[in-house]
Amino acid sequence: MSTPSPFLPQRAAEKQQQLFAALAELDSLLVAFSGGADSAYLAWAAHLVLGARALAVTALSASFSAYDREQAEAFVREVGLRHRWIVTNELANPSYVANNADRCYHCKDELFGALDRLAAEQGYAAVAYGINADDTQDFRPGHRAAREHRVLAPLLDAGLTKTEIRELSRAAGLRTWNRPASACLASRVPYGTPVTAEVLSRVEQAEAALRALGFHQFRVRYHDAIARIELAPEELPRALDPVTARLICERVKQAGFTFVTLDLEGYRQGSLNLLLRT
Repeated sequence: MSTPSPFLPQRAAEKQQQLFAALAELDSLLVAFSGGADSAYLAWAAHLVLGARALAVTALSASFSAYDREQAEAFVREVGLRHRWIVTNELANPSYVANNADRCYHCKDELFGALDRLAAEQGYAAVAYGINADDTQDFRPGHRAAREHRVLAPLLDAGLTKTEIRELSRAAGLRTWNRPASACLASRVPYGTPVTAEVLSRVEQAEAALRALGFHQFRVRYHDAIARIELAPEELPRALDPVTARLICERVKQAGFTFVTLDLEGYRQGSLNLLLRT
């Protein structure tokens, strides 16, 4: 086990040691690994502490983009994780497709059910996921599924915040330390609008177009014929340049949208949750 970097804030280093100690008490562990900053840090920590007794598992489905798969694959190669892909099929669940406010619950119930079965088949003692201390302040119905499946939350138990996880990831040399916040493609679809493979594909293609134009932190929110683009505030000026704006319109329309709009409030994580309060 490595010694925390002397350049880390003391409190973050102490929390990391608490995390390592908790992981060391486990016989073995499956980690739900999406490739985002939190799950990547947890997968790295489990690999560091448990070695061959830890397995990172990534679920492939229509809501997991090709880009996210590429990022997950790159991380696995660089860190040397023991890793496995599985397939989940949340689109077969009418309650998920209906896209009510509890959609995330049904998604996570499908995921954790699959991980439970894999853990039982392969003899792993527990399953964990990457919820952190900040996540409890947002509307996250998927956490209920985690509790029902008795999924461990080591980052939350250690009190690690998103900022601390990024600091610790940077100190460990993890490529994910500054990766923009990511979420499944279904999070771009307003509640009440059915989630289908075609809708998810349109969103994925539109976001790939923005990425190809050099944007980093963004969301393409799906509103039927309208693509509402949220960009990080520092990236808005470039999008408003007439030449760039024309390119955005052309390429996003190629994904199947008729109208392309730019949200002047910029990117906000979970902005569609505002609809639940009206």
